[in-house]
Amino acid sequence: MADRPTAPELIEAVFEFLSDELLPTLDDHRMKFRTLVAMNALGIARRELEASNKVLLGEEQAADLARRIRAGEPPEGALQLLKEHVAEKLRVSNPAYLEKYE
Repeated sequence: MADRPTAPELIEAVFEFLSDELLPTLDDHRMKFRTLVAMNALGIARRELEASNKVLLGEEQAADLARRIRAGEPPEGALQLLKEHVAEKLRVSNPAYLEKYE
C-alpha cells in the first residue's frame, strides 16, 4: 500500500492552493507572474509523473540515433520514431502547443 498523499496528489493540492486561494488575492503583477510560473512548473511535474513510463528513447538510445543520423545512416523508421518521441515530450512540457499541430 502506497503512502498518502501520493506525489500527484501533493502536486494537485499545491496547484489548487495557488490557483484558487493565492492567485486571486495578488495585486502585485510580478507576484502574479511568479505564481503562474510556479503553477506551470507543477503542471509539467504532474504530466512528467504521469508519462514516466512512456519514454520512447532513453538518453543513450537518443545519442546513438543522433550519431547514426549524423553519419548518414539513419535506421528504418527513424523519422516516425523521432516524431513520436518529440510528441511525447511535448505532451509533458507543453500539451497545448502539440494540440495546435496534431
